[in-house]
Parts: sequence; C-alpha cells; structure tokens
Amino acid sequence: MIDWPQWVLDGFLATLVLTLIEALARGFGFTRMNIPFILGTSFSGNRDRARLIGLGAHLLVGWIFAVPYFFIFLSLNLPTWWFGALLGLGHGLFIMAVLMPVMPAMHPRMADETHGPTPTRQLQPPGFLALNYGRRTFVVAIIAHVVYGAILGGLASLQ
Repeated sequence: MIDWPQWVLDGFLATLVLTLIEALARGFGFTRMNIPFILGTSFSGNRDRARLIGLGAHLLVGWIFAVPYFFIFLSLNLPTWWFGALLGLGHGLFIMAVLMPVMPAMHPRMADETHGPTPTRQLQPPGFLALNYGRRTFVVAIIAHVVYGAILGGLASLQ
C-alpha cells in the first residue's frame, strides 16, 4: 500500500536538501546560478519579490518531480538510494544539457546568447550545461540532483 503522506514528506525533504546544496554552493562561490531567482523573475520583474516567488516555485516543482521518482521506484521495484541517485543523475543531465540552453526561449526576462540583453531581457542566459554561470555550475547541479534522487530512493526503501 502506498503511504502518500510519507511520500509527500519525503519529496519535500529531498527538495529542501537540493535547494540547500544549491544555495550553499552559490554562497561559497562555486556557482552564480540561482534557480529560485531565475524561476521567480519569470513571474515578477521585482527582484526582491522574484526571490520569494522563485523559492516557492522551486520547492513546489521539486516536490512535484518527486512523484515520478516514486512511481518509477514502484514500477521497477527498485526503491534504493543508488537507483534514486541514477535517476537523479539522468534528471540533472537532462536539465543541464537540454533545458538550460533553451531557457531564454521560455523566460520573458532572459537575454538570448545570439541577441544579447534588451531593456526587458536582462538576465544572463545559462548556456550549454549552464556554464555561463561558472565552470563548476554543472558539477554542483549534478551533485544536487544525485543527492535528491538518493534521498528519495533511500526513503522509499524504508516504506
């Protein structure tokens, strides 16, 4: 039987840890990427409000993304930390290699690498593997997503 309240809690915990890893990496200068800020500025031009909105959006999206992880664990009967880490690796690679380069096409306030900034589009585009935010950004994002998946898999194995 599926313990939905526990899965909801597990997904939130994994998302908090992922967000904390990214914030610590940014604070210690390993990356300039701030996903909550990037998400928030897609909803608001007010930079202070964008930080709060983006944090909420990031936590919500991470929470929602936990659901497919749990369904994969169930369908393959592999609720383990190491399989969760592998899923997190794939998740992180997809985000960095596929979604980040197309972010300017989706974000109303992000400049494009080929056109540059405008009065409305002032955020720096991430580029391939988000390398425009620093060379270690890719490594930080992959580690954060591997840990996210490992937490989800590890907690799922306890149920």
